[in-house]
Amino acid sequence: MKEISHYFPTLSTIQQEQFAALEMLYKEWNSKINVISRKDIDALYLHHILHSLGISKVVSFRSGSQIMDLGTGGGFPGIPLAILFPESHFHLVDSIGKKVRVATEIAHAIGLKNVTTAHTRAEEVKEQFDFVVSRAVMPLADLLKICQKLISPTQRNAIPNGLICLKGGNLQEEIKVVKRKCICTQLSEHFTEDFFQTKQVVYVPIVHT
Repeated sequence: MKEISHYFPTLSTIQQEQFAALEMLYKEWNSKINVISRKDIDALYLHHILHSLGISKVVSFRSGSQIMDLGTGGGFPGIPLAILFPESHFHLVDSIGKKVRVATEIAHAIGLKNVTTAHTRAEEVKEQFDFVVSRAVMPLADLLKICQKLISPTQRNAIPNGLICLKGGNLQEEIKVVKRKCICTQLSEHFTEDFFQTKQVVYVPIVHT
């Protein structure tokens, strides 16, 4: 929790309480349904929560924004972002039912009113959103194929609607395949911990013509 307080010092009391509650909840649920690797659960705040919040270094979602978390797993990056942006709505989607259950129960336990969940494949989602966010669930080109129809043509944020995903490692080949504008933000420019040395946020605007 100290990492969250350090990098986000203006959190409200409610937000601080919600972030603080995540450790016990994820440890409890993870003992029943493995959504975070056993060796990684002790690094929950650094490797999962703060990593998810890296998306806020690319965009500060405006009130009323609609965001879909594709392949949310146990709720990342959707739940940390929903805490940080309580005036925006987050729809968490995953094809694995037991993972969706964890995300649903944790969102409910900390009183998140701006989260909905769905046990479905992203390809089957009919709604449209300002942004689709994701955490390294598949190659960028595959993500973009799915996202194209999910992005609303109505703009409400400071940057154009599109895909924002958390990625690691060398992305040159992955971006080359995409053949469209990709904006990469190095998280090491914002977070000093070694974990973030290879971590990036990739933003791909999706403009309807």
